[in-house]
Amino acid sequence: MTHPFVYEVHARQWLAGMRQRDARVLDLARVPDEVLDHLAAIGTTHLWLMGVWETGARAREQALQHAGLRVEYDAALPGWTDADVVGSPYAIADVRVAGDLGGDAALVALRRRLERRAIGLVLDFVPNHLGLDHDWLRTRPELFVGQPTAFPDGFPAGDRFIAHGKDPYFPGWTDTAQLDHRRADTRAATHDVLRAIAGRCDAVRCDMAMLVLADIFERTWAGVPIAAGATAATAELWPDAIADIKRAHPGFGFIAEAYWGLEDRLCALGFDHAYDKQLYDLVVHGRGAEVQAHVRGIDHTRRVHFLENHDEPRIGSTVGLALHRAAAVLVLGLPGMRLVHDGQLEGARRFARIQLGRRAIEDPDAAIAEMYAVLLRAFAASLVGRGEARVLAPMPAAPDDDSARWFTVIEWRDPAEPERLDLVVVNLAPDRARCRVVPAVQGLAGHAWRLADRLGDEVWIREGNELASRGLYLELPAHGAQLFEITRTSSSPAR
Repeated sequence: MTHPFVYEVHARQWLAGMRQRDARVLDLARVPDEVLDHLAAIGTTHLWLMGVWETGARAREQALQHAGLRVEYDAALPGWTDADVVGSPYAIADVRVAGDLGGDAALVALRRRLERRAIGLVLDFVPNHLGLDHDWLRTRPELFVGQPTAFPDGFPAGDRFIAHGKDPYFPGWTDTAQLDHRRADTRAATHDVLRAIAGRCDAVRCDMAMLVLADIFERTWAGVPIAAGATAATAELWPDAIADIKRAHPGFGFIAEAYWGLEDRLCALGFDHAYDKQLYDLVVHGRGAEVQAHVRGIDHTRRVHFLENHDEPRIGSTVGLALHRAAAVLVLGLPGMRLVHDGQLEGARRFARIQLGRRAIEDPDAAIAEMYAVLLRAFAASLVGRGEARVLAPMPAAPDDDSARWFTVIEWRDPAEPERLDLVVVNLAPDRARCRVVPAVQGLAGHAWRLADRLGDEVWIREGNELASRGLYLELPAHGAQLFEITRTSSSPAR
């Protein structure tokens, strides 16, 4: 999984949308061929089927009663009814595929059909907590954070109080119960759940992966001590768990939902990729001048780049079309994992609450849909995602011009084709900007080079000696983006 292209869908909402067009689409086994063919056609390497596991009545009741969520349901799905509320996919009752999705057999059938299209399957693993309906609350209550007396974010469970799952900065999730990762038996049980999931997919997206790091967990739950007599876990969960799964399933992928600057640490513990939420925040919140330093400062082959997912607002409702296009070129053009969200490519604007079993029907935004169609065709024809990538260092085009700081330039090349490369160029400035970059290609000097923009109609011939000494001059309008195919040519530059 060097540079995967992952397409995320909310399993229930995805199926509900298909059923509105064809009532015969009853479960995952009956997803139409044309839907899977389209995923393959746009370059999907992995389908992230979010929310396939069983949930339960207690967790659903919490989703129904939550006053704040009910307000958000109004915005997400006008005219919703109680029947539309299925509960959070992250309040898991069991790692069996939900019956309304067709059960385990339907997932097996879908996976076979994905494999025929060279598309891997990503499923959720939630290590931090379980749903209120999980059987362990009855049969193995000692595995959860708890104590005999009441405490904040706790709920009564038999003769003790058990904590709701949470992160340290927000109140607990009232539809969940917090596993106690300070205990060796909890760790072992969690590891068994991971083994069960890994046998059914090609990668797992690990929900809030940083919450079970030993120091983070201890700080979060210092006020509720581990039960007396419990055997304490002696090491981090992730290194042994990841190594065990990779031994059993070579090539298996681990994706960390991660924040708080802990991305590198999780990758060092064995994760293949971790979220790049910082890039998202810089782009969406108008801090484009900081993007260049960010992308040049980390190993992007280990990051997940996205403009939206099930936790973030729809990008089509967040930024204007020009910035949306530039940001899409950036995210698609960086090395690492590229993630797109169901509805994003059509310009969906309503944020779809995960507790709902369907999302609002929206007409596609023609401009956004066409934009993505052009971008995906261009990237599919390029070396992006298939070659070796290098983030270049833009230089000022003139001594008194500091606009180079707004550029991100990524070079993609295939060592087997030394006379060809692709150059992703993005200007995140709200104004016209200029820079120079020196392509890192062997034999640049002494030859002429043809530059053709795959996203437009510009074609240039440039002398290699000048490119090697002064760099390639680039000038783009506000939120401009280009994808140059650069090839060696015998033609001479125009004078």
